[in-house]
Amino acid sequence: MTQTTPQLPLQGIRVLDVSQVMAGPFACMLLADLGADVIKVEPPTGDQTRGAMGFKMKGPDSMGFLNMNRNKRSLTLDLKSDAGREFFYKLAETADVIVENYRPGAVQRMKIDYETIRKINPKIVYVSISGFGQSGPWATRPGFDLMAQAMSGVMSVTGYKGEKPVKAGVPVADIGCALFATYGLLAAYIGAQKSGQGQHIDASLFDSAMAFSIWDMSDYWGTGVPPSPLGTSNKMSAPYQAVKARDGYFVMGATNQKLWAKLCALLERPDLVEHADYATVALRLKHREALIEELEKSFAQRDSEDWVDTMLEAGIPAGPLLTYPQAFEGEHGTHRKMCMEIDHPIEGKVKNIGFPVKMLGTPQQVRRHPPLLGEHNEEIMAEIYALSA
Repeated sequence: MTQTTPQLPLQGIRVLDVSQVMAGPFACMLLADLGADVIKVEPPTGDQTRGAMGFKMKGPDSMGFLNMNRNKRSLTLDLKSDAGREFFYKLAETADVIVENYRPGAVQRMKIDYETIRKINPKIVYVSISGFGQSGPWATRPGFDLMAQAMSGVMSVTGYKGEKPVKAGVPVADIGCALFATYGLLAAYIGAQKSGQGQHIDASLFDSAMAFSIWDMSDYWGTGVPPSPLGTSNKMSAPYQAVKARDGYFVMGATNQKLWAKLCALLERPDLVEHADYATVALRLKHREALIEELEKSFAQRDSEDWVDTMLEAGIPAGPLLTYPQAFEGEHGTHRKMCMEIDHPIEGKVKNIGFPVKMLGTPQQVRRHPPLLGEHNEEIMAEIYALSA
């Protein structure tokens, strides 16, 4: 009996990826991984990310581009020209979703905005990604992840109090916006199948970064005290942070009374269990700095790996601080297939970050290598002109 590969959940959906750099391309790649036909509509010079990162591969495309554009087809169009615009309209007739990340006002000037496209295709789900949204006093400002982190408040709670500003080490505004945009467009697509009407989705890096502030703003709205940097510690419980052992740092969390008692027993510190400053979660939070200083006297007696193993055996959450290579190449990252290789016509085998969510019934697939610039021009034009005829 021949086993058939299950159809991917977004098979049959066409997405026009009219975006560059990160948030838009990443969102569209997630859709492509799930089976959508994603056509990357690029200016003749290509996505800016093709030439980014400061080091060269065998071909002209950067490793960053190769990691955000698998499973797509590339079409080059000059959307500022009449011919390019007219072909885009034909393409939009066949699409279910359009994702663009021009600065607000630019798509109106090019006449490829939502109001124009919806007259051609009423069911279109049109996603506009920008730094600060389609409205508001900052709407027309250029916006990148750094600006969004700074202006959303994220950087005000990152790092250590009284030290230089620190941004999150990963682009939380960019990737967060990609995820929120994906959630919004899929909901709108489902709605359009029922109502026959698409809609315009306004996704911004600024709003997305602010959406991550749940604990910080809950604390502020409850106490009136503006949040400040806490390093690796946490507003909700202590000890819950990176702590120093004999050979370096590891992370651990005794987040409730049961775990606190276990930790004190493990450290052979019965004096801490009912200590006047540490007896409850509230007290441990209030005296966090002194508490960690006291605990690290005990942690300094053994190496971090030993402490992690001992704590896990006792049922206390703990873990090592890994570098990216250690995480990706370690036994768990390897088992989870978080690094995979894609065949590329110029680069040969190219490493890509694996699928972050595993669809167990309809597993994501790598169907196409990250496209060369304009690689599918003839193929896509033939499809569209055949439909027109």
